[in-house]
Amino acid sequence: MPYPADRERDRPWVMRTYAGHSSAAASNELYRRNLAKGQTGLSVAFDLPTQTGYDPDHKLAKGEVGKVGVPISHIGDMRQLFEGIPLAEANTSMTINAPAMWLLALYVTVAREQAEADGRDVDEVLAQLTGTTQNDIIKEYLSRGTYIFPPGPSLRLISDMIAWTVHHVPKWNPINICSYHLQEAGATPTQEVAYALCTAIAVLDAVRDSGQVAAEDMARVVARISFFVNAGVRFVEEMCKMRAFAALWEEITRDRYGVTDPKARRLRYGVQVNSLGLTEAQPENNVQRIVLEMLAVSLSRDARARAIQLPAWNEALGLPRPWDQQWALRMQQVLAYETDLLEYEDLFDGSRVVEAKVGEIMAGARTEIDQVLELGGAVAAVESGYMKSQLVASLAEYRRGVESGDRVLVGVNRFETTEPSPLQAEGVDAIETVDPVAEKQAVAAVERWRERRDNAAVERALAELRAAAGTTANLFEATLTCAAAGVTTGEWAGALRETFGEYRAPTGVAAASISGEGAAEVERVRAMVEATGAELGEKLRMLVGKPGLDGHSNGAEQVAVRARDTGFEVIYQGIRLTPEQIVAAAVQEGVHVVGLSVLSGSHLEVVPEVVDGLRTAGAADIPVIVGGIIPADDARSLLDRGIARVFTPKDYELTDIMAEIVNVVRESQGLPVA
Repeated sequence: MPYPADRERDRPWVMRTYAGHSSAAASNELYRRNLAKGQTGLSVAFDLPTQTGYDPDHKLAKGEVGKVGVPISHIGDMRQLFEGIPLAEANTSMTINAPAMWLLALYVTVAREQAEADGRDVDEVLAQLTGTTQNDIIKEYLSRGTYIFPPGPSLRLISDMIAWTVHHVPKWNPINICSYHLQEAGATPTQEVAYALCTAIAVLDAVRDSGQVAAEDMARVVARISFFVNAGVRFVEEMCKMRAFAALWEEITRDRYGVTDPKARRLRYGVQVNSLGLTEAQPENNVQRIVLEMLAVSLSRDARARAIQLPAWNEALGLPRPWDQQWALRMQQVLAYETDLLEYEDLFDGSRVVEAKVGEIMAGARTEIDQVLELGGAVAAVESGYMKSQLVASLAEYRRGVESGDRVLVGVNRFETTEPSPLQAEGVDAIETVDPVAEKQAVAAVERWRERRDNAAVERALAELRAAAGTTANLFEATLTCAAAGVTTGEWAGALRETFGEYRAPTGVAAASISGEGAAEVERVRAMVEATGAELGEKLRMLVGKPGLDGHSNGAEQVAVRARDTGFEVIYQGIRLTPEQIVAAAVQEGVHVVGLSVLSGSHLEVVPEVVDGLRTAGAADIPVIVGGIIPADDARSLLDRGIARVFTPKDYELTDIMAEIVNVVRESQGLPVA
């Protein structure tokens, strides 16, 4: 979105809704409805198999297809996703990271096809494409978990893509450096700014050092770097964070990269306000949280977001319905078109309070950036576990504040008395549900695709990709060839897995421990753990597992930290495990309880498989508990399937959960419950 001249009325930001589910056809219908309601940009949510480079028929994709986004397996799916939507006129954001090059290649190929069908010049159409690919792999290692390859090859894919787009799709933002998930993983405002800027430095250094962009074109690269940030409910602090972010970005691009054009140095960012900060308890309170968080990134004209997407009030309960998404869109429209917000120059220029807070955040961020650069930069700080450990420790501190009551969450740890909510009167119908048949249809569809395409052309394209991956050549042209030939998402990623290998990031769990508030309660539960261990003649062992492709590991990490602090021996192997791997680890380690964390909606498929696997392995006496975003009806189904306990976001007292887990162990061992 272009910036206006200083004295013009500011233009509204691009208004998006993060959306996609079930299938390309169903998502296309949803996008058309949203555009008809006044949405001015598309924000594509891809399902987890697509985000992690698997086809719907891969064993790790079971239960995950179409759940948190749309499955895109090949060029046919991408054609269907944007059917009737001219890409030269669209502004599209794609939340895709490890396979970002692949999804952009599919998008570019569809745009080429549209141009040819309309008799237009292909290069002219590509020059008009606007939008962004998230494509920030550093934060995937730190928080969201949809990485595939090690940091080095991942950075190569990013720099290759940036170099190609700067020359061929000049209005496209090839990377959206994403501090959003850093905040959800526990980052303070200072850490969010610092770690995002460290990622930007790593990316720009990689592009500069690759030799694919001339020195005089680095300003063009900088001008196409965008950011995707989080806005929490402490909206004054968040607004100051964005002013500090903008000032530091201008400083870095001027001093480190010699960019002289002030327009190229502007911080260009979009926002999704804090989804994990939404509450399951009294979820109607989420409406005002969302509005206040939107103000954080819209009040300050000098640091105003140029694209905003808002979550729906019920995202802590499950997948929002189209009506819920419409409500979130209307919030933006009321602010932009009914209020006088856009009529004024910056409201905070000259405020000593704001200037002091901005200065404080900038000083802290500079210190943290220097620390990361001393370690060797963002990649080295990921590989050493430094940044991850800092985030786990910060999130543990935040949770301690909530549990002690020092940090108030209305309706959760204070003001809990409530009337029944009419918004939830519909029960299970108050959220969107994905029909399980969608996964079967996706599996059948990709099998038909493989049968009908020119498989010889596919093999040639994949061979070309493998050969290029073994050199220093830019991989985007080979990826375009794969897209046009009908290669699938899993095949593209699989070919690169053969060359680059896969990666498992540090968990950071060893970094945090209990102190201060809550320590007395932890000691009480630790005594329960020790007493139970003494009765059994061995230390209590707990396996914390993340089955399926859900990479949001924050909850699992905090459970692992608190379990360790209360005296359990904890086995935590990180994300993306099959039920079979979890069962094997539980049996091999001789654990007393298995705790599973699932946030992607695949709980009804993957959790019972662990229970069944333990039974088959002769370990039916090991109880299984599960935590995540699990609707009440699903929780009852899981309990009926033999799950010992189900915890959801309303169960925020981790130490109380540990006490309940001790009782679960005692029940399973035939001991009296405390």
